[in-house]
Amino acid sequence: MRREARAFWISEPGIGEIRPESLPEPGPDDVLVRTLWSAVSRGTESLVFRGGVPVSQYTEMRAPFQDGDFPGPVKYGYLNVGVVEHGPPELAGRTVFCLYPHQSAYVVPAAAVVPVPEGVPARRAVLAGTVETAINALWDAAPRIGDAVTVIGAGMVGCCVARLLAGFPAVRVTLVDIDPSRQPVAEALGVEFARPGQAAGEQDLVVHTSASSAGLQLALDLLAPEGTVLELSWYGDAPATVALGAAFHSRRLRIQASQVGTVAAARRTNHSTRDRLAIALRLLADPAFDALLTGSSAFAELPTLMGRLAELPVLCHTISYEE
Repeated sequence: MRREARAFWISEPGIGEIRPESLPEPGPDDVLVRTLWSAVSRGTESLVFRGGVPVSQYTEMRAPFQDGDFPGPVKYGYLNVGVVEHGPPELAGRTVFCLYPHQSAYVVPAAAVVPVPEGVPARRAVLAGTVETAINALWDAAPRIGDAVTVIGAGMVGCCVARLLAGFPAVRVTLVDIDPSRQPVAEALGVEFARPGQAAGEQDLVVHTSASSAGLQLALDLLAPEGTVLELSWYGDAPATVALGAAFHSRRLRIQASQVGTVAAARRTNHSTRDRLAIALRLLADPAFDALLTGSSAFAELPTLMGRLAELPVLCHTISYEE
């Protein structure tokens, strides 16, 4: 049985390294997982890497299996897919998803992993945590048949939201981004694409994911009267400024927060976080999500990669653990 692993740590803001890890002996209710793929959540992990988590949010921003504390040394991440090498018979040999950091192998309670359904490739399954965020957002937003909906920000979260919205009957979905190279991604996801200056107004719902003041202002500007902006951006320690003195009150506009840490109130009675994650994994049978897998690196390259990730034109960058 494996006794050692390798893990990615942020030793201090802007500096990452691979460290050896000693694995604990699995208990009867634990699993030992060998990692196949992990993925970098570009927006959040770039912010963590540069030390941008506000002190007031140190507790709220902890990942489920985080080691260390912000701003560092800290082992952070939450998109991990691997194979169970030791555990209960019903899980042994299964490919599973876990909200675990970037590490070559790990021991966790069996209840912390969710089996990846047959027909979902292991690399695509790393998107489960992001699709889960999109599910929770749409539980919060509750779009209706025939709505006009715009998603601002064609990053991982925005693209996952757009793809799920594309399945709603008669909903008109537009994905907005400043980067024109995102247009082929929007087409692969089955939605329209627009640059900020081209986006149509009078929208029933705008989902904002760009983590910028300009994006949030555009979201408000595009709303129809009584419309809602669902805010999914994580700004970290950066302030956001919008103009609320124009039509915000007269048009009775609304800004609603959504965050994956808690199941949306509309579904909290009947769904657990594990239920939500299992739904996300089932939805990943859809091959359209492969359009989000735009880059890959070996695990050994992760310390260098994190230092330049914010500059790379990628959506979901996956990490391979092949030895």
